[in-house]
Formats: sequence, structure tokens, C-alpha cells
Amino acid sequence: MTKLPNEVVGDAHTSTFHWEVLEDLVDVGNRMAGQTGEREGAERVREAFEEIGLRNVHVEAFEIEGWWRGSSTLSTSGAREERYEADYQVIALPGTPSGIVEAELVDVGYGRLEDFDEADLEGKVAMASSESPADSDRRLHRMEKYASAVDAGAVGFVFRNHVEGCLPATGEIGYDNRPGPIPAVGVSKEVGQRLLRHGEDGSLTVELAVEARNEPTDSVNVVGEVGPDTEEVVMVTAHVDAHDIAEGANDNGAGTALVCEIARLLKQVEDDLETRVRFVPFGSEEIGLKGAYHAAENLELSNVKCVINVDGAGNSRNLWINANEFDELEDLFEEVTDEFDVPLSTSSTISPHGDQWAFVQEGVPASMTASTSGSSGRGYGHTHADTLDKLDVRDFRELSPIIASVAYTAAEADREFPQRSREETKEMIDEGYIQELKIGGRWPYDE
Repeated sequence: MTKLPNEVVGDAHTSTFHWEVLEDLVDVGNRMAGQTGEREGAERVREAFEEIGLRNVHVEAFEIEGWWRGSSTLSTSGAREERYEADYQVIALPGTPSGIVEAELVDVGYGRLEDFDEADLEGKVAMASSESPADSDRRLHRMEKYASAVDAGAVGFVFRNHVEGCLPATGEIGYDNRPGPIPAVGVSKEVGQRLLRHGEDGSLTVELAVEARNEPTDSVNVVGEVGPDTEEVVMVTAHVDAHDIAEGANDNGAGTALVCEIARLLKQVEDDLETRVRFVPFGSEEIGLKGAYHAAENLELSNVKCVINVDGAGNSRNLWINANEFDELEDLFEEVTDEFDVPLSTSSTISPHGDQWAFVQEGVPASMTASTSGSSGRGYGHTHADTLDKLDVRDFRELSPIIASVAYTAAEADREFPQRSREETKEMIDEGYIQELKIGGRWPYDE
């Protein structure tokens, strides 16, 4: 027996509302932060919120450092002369400056700190894999590898994908330091392997030529609410932006579409809600969680009961959450999945990846809510292949009533989620993530 009424759960299992929203989002095309498509995606969400009948529906604009892609080429000389310029071979990484550099290519494998320590990168171009070693207790982030290359004296950075299919991976390298100090590109696994092979024949020199535009622009969050007008609020969030090279279907059109569906379901039980629920698809997640930080900085965080952030859900029906060591929040997910008699995968590590981090770092209970997949790392995420055909509406129908029931239960007046202090949170973060945050210039705590 679930707390959500049977008719609401039954409605969820025949709904196409989320899928219709998702189709419209992917048809926008480029939803890069601060660009026209991101605003179009946000307007589609606003329309969905108004159709549902949420109150206080509006779009909030805020300033960001924008980035626009130009052409990129990678040419080799020395052991082998080649030129790569097709977008299935090489693409610029967001936040990169324009520039041309020419130097010896040095591969640093997984890009661990010890890999950089062992390599002579002064005046060289560093190349690192997108993969993390199997024995690592966390995913080694692209930004950490880029920043480590800069610290080691590299003049350029090449990020080689480990997923086959002629799919160079994109992803932000500037964050709060846009533009980054050295040119950076992503290359496909196939090009990466070719560069490795040609480097075995002797010294391989590469020339990176990158064109990009960095300048201020505006991004947007979309807001809508349901339930009583309480000071305390449960937040259900996602991010509407996506990288400019693909549809952004799973990352994170799916999460945004699910938030719209959860809002539709909870509107049906609005009179039973005991706490206000605010739905916020953020802008600019992919370039440093800018929309989430904007929201956190403009809220009274002591009134935020919890944050349920949906990102990476929809590629299967199997729910996964990371409650960031907020035990009561993890208990809630376990309680609801038990009610639905479905499995739940969990992680207990405090992670700085995803919009929930803007709240977690301040001690607000917040989860990353996703679904499990069999892919390694991001899989098709951050590539041209993040497209609608990889997803199935039946998985959305399974996930939406579960997450809606989590939000519905979290809104119970007597349901408590104790907050932590900033100092308590700081002391709980694993050393590996401390390393990543500090290297990438994202450490939010004073020393």
C-alpha cells in the first residue's frame, strides 16, 4: 500500500506527459547554458508548470560567463603527420580559451595525481583518459585532470573518451575560472587510441587550434510551487541545460521531464500536502551548478526541508540515490521503495557532483536521484549520442510515482531531516573529493 492514492499511481503508469515534455526539450537542440536554446527549454518547462496549474510560476534570470563553440583541430607531426577536424574526432571543451599551441604529446593514463607527478609535462600537451581506474573509490573528474595538467606546466590538454563509437566527450573545464588558462579539446576513443599508437613510434608533436568565445550572458531557473503556503519547503529539482553537441536527452532532459511529471502528480493531491513543494529545473548545471548556487544564495536555507535532485534518471527503471550521508533522507527513499516493492541502489559518499551540492555544502539534506545503468562512467552522456532513442517511456512511468511519493512523504509535517553545519559537512567529505575540489578551485570552505 503506497501513500500516494491508487488513482494517482495508476495515472502515472499510463501517462505520456513527461515524454511529451522531453520530446519538446530534445527538439530544441542546443540547450547550452546561457544560449538561446536553454531559454527555449526553460520556457517549455514554464508552459508545462502553468498547464499543470502550479502557482508562483516564473523564470528567474541570473548572469553567468557564457561560452560559444568555434572550430577545433588537432594536427600531429614528428612520428606521424595527421589532421583531425571532424566533430566526431575532436571538439573543444567548454570554458577553453581560443588559441593555438604546439608541443610534444604526453599521455598520463587515468590522470591520477601520481600519473601527473611521474610525467614531465612542462611545456607539453597532456592527454588523459575519461575513464577512472577500477580500484578508485570515486570517479576522477575531467576538471581535476585539466587543473592538474595546468599545475604541471602543460600548455594544452586532450581528453580522450573511453567509450567507443567515434564520440569525443565534452564537458566544462573552466567552472569559476572561465576561460581556463590553456586550450582543451576532447577526442574520441578511436582518435585517442590512434594517438597512443603513433606515439609509440617516437616523439609525437601535436598542434591544438581552438576557436571559442567567452563573454557574459544570462541563464535561467524555472520555478513553480504546489501545496500549502508554509515557510518550510521541499524542493524537487533537475537541470534544464545540456551540452551543445547533442539533444541532452538523458542528461538532463529526462530529469527535467520527470520533475514536470512529479509536479503533475502532486498537484492531484495538493490538498493533502502538509508542506509547500517547490519545483526548480535549474539552468547552467553543466558549467558549475550556477543555477543551483543562485537559488541557494537567494533562499533562507533554514527553511529548506530537503532537496530531491533528479539528474541521470530515466535510462532504466532501477532507482539509485546518493543521500550524501543524510540518514533520514536515505531512510525515506528506502521506506518508499519498500512500499512500492522495488529495489533501491544507494551510495553514501558526500559528492560534489550535481546541483544538490550547492545545498549539501551548506548542510541542507539533499540527494542525487538517478537510475542505474550498465555503462561505464557517463556512458553516452556528454557526447553526440545522448539522444531520445536511448530512453523508454515505460521507465519514466516506473520512476515518476516513486519519486513523487518520496516528495509527498517528505512533505509530512512531522517528517524531520536534520541539517548539518558547514563545519560538520566539511569534516565529513572524503579526502579524494577534497583533493578534487581544491585542485579545481571549487573548495567552498575557508581554511
